[in-house]
Amino acid sequence: MKARRSVGVAKRAGNAPAEHEAHAAVDRAKRALGERGPVWWDDGGPDLNRHMARTTIYADWFEALGTDAGVK
Repeated sequence: MKARRSVGVAKRAGNAPAEHEAHAAVDRAKRALGERGPVWWDDGGPDLNRHMARTTIYADWFEALGTDAGVK
């Protein structure tokens, strides 16, 4: 979160070099946490990242959520 806060601070200050470094720090942290980079698991299931739930095998489940799910 420190890196994320640094992005905001740099943006508000109009400091492009600091903003660039803060974004790089966020990327490094996300990679260290396994949130970015190559997939480190394989459960045999289809990769549904970057797909809308309503267009996947979870369409019925998503529809049952209704508009309370925050998506209209």
